[in-house]
Amino acid sequence: MNRRKFIRRTALSTAGISMAGIIPSRAWSEKIAPSDTLNVALIGCRNMGFGILQHHLSNPGVNCVAMCDIDENVLNEKAGEIKKKFNQSPSLYKDFRKMLEQKDIDAVIIGTPDHWHCLMTVYALQAGKDIYVEKPMANSISECNIMVKAAKHYDRIVQIGQQQRSSFIFQKAMELIKAGKIGKLRRVNIWANFEYGVGEKIVPDDPVPAGVDFDMWLGPAPQRSFNITRFHGSWRMFWDYGGGLMSDWGVHLIDMGLWAKDIVNPPEKVLVYAANTFHEPRSRETFDSMSVIYPKDDFVINWDMTAGVQHGPYDSPYGLAFIGDLATLVADRSKLIVYPEWDDQAKKSMTEEYKFTEGKESHGEHVRNFIDCIKTRRTPFCPPETGRAAALHVHIPNIAARVGEPMLIWDDINARFTNSEKANQLITPTYRQPWTLPAL
Repeated sequence: MNRRKFIRRTALSTAGISMAGIIPSRAWSEKIAPSDTLNVALIGCRNMGFGILQHHLSNPGVNCVAMCDIDENVLNEKAGEIKKKFNQSPSLYKDFRKMLEQKDIDAVIIGTPDHWHCLMTVYALQAGKDIYVEKPMANSISECNIMVKAAKHYDRIVQIGQQQRSSFIFQKAMELIKAGKIGKLRRVNIWANFEYGVGEKIVPDDPVPAGVDFDMWLGPAPQRSFNITRFHGSWRMFWDYGGGLMSDWGVHLIDMGLWAKDIVNPPEKVLVYAANTFHEPRSRETFDSMSVIYPKDDFVINWDMTAGVQHGPYDSPYGLAFIGDLATLVADRSKLIVYPEWDDQAKKSMTEEYKFTEGKESHGEHVRNFIDCIKTRRTPFCPPETGRAAALHVHIPNIAARVGEPMLIWDDINARFTNSEKANQLITPTYRQPWTLPAL
């Protein structure tokens, strides 16, 4: 597809997506990447984004041609590592809009805080890029909806970073469940207990560190002073930027509960308890303890979360128990065990045992799937529709807890809650000028 055809196909007047003039005028790809090489760029270089970039560069024919971060200290450090490990020297930027003007970029990795995901994804889509964006796909319901629509319109490959869908353990778990090896699925119990979920110790505000463009870091989020506990890593404990432990681990684990029945719709109803029960005040707005019930047509998903501890059922701080008539299948990222029920009359197990305990992280496999899909133009393992379903399963309970509603009912056709106007006020974020929410 040449530039003229691409612009004609994706003209903003046809798309109905308005960026209020913020999109760079030259942000258009000249060509689709050749089958044997892929030029990638990274936005958000400090932690997960940098890890995902390294997984890309571990594949043959992948080049890092650009890196962007609002912290020049992080940017320079990570660029040095790329030079040392991969002998590549990408162009460096502090403004991602300038980066998108670089014409040789084929795909963009977005590893920023959640409140940036929507804008950066739409900008990169308009620039003709394929996208790997970290989970949760966005920080609000409306932003998730916008990203799904934009990905369809621009017809690009978008992979959400819910890498468990590329994991052998969870692929095997789905195979066993859908083949009926545990019988009829009746319940999915999910738990996540992590110390970091309580947030950082409270400290006073500080001056903005040298080399940090904090105004750009805030972006569409409200203006405020700098505090280290709201910055690198711990930003996710504040509603303007993330959704706490619920959206950090919940989106991964609940996604597996949905996959067991191939559910790609948001929850119609949630029943929620949430509180901050840790023994001392911490720097956070999100909740450290949550219980959520998701009633489904023929089974139920239960979510249980306690931050500040590291122990949980089946000797794992996190995991899932898929409970069927014949067996319970327990899985986390390192193990998969099937515990058969006992048939007392026949004096034997109701199904076969299964045990695998050599699992590992699957970021590399998820990246490999993204690269393969760029070349084949096939749907990746976690497309925007799948990412949206998982994200709304964490955003809706968070909204219920924030407005004090023990139950919320969601109308997906009209994109609103039917029983709470207070909850409806949290569907769409208010962007700080000059940033504007993409209008569809």
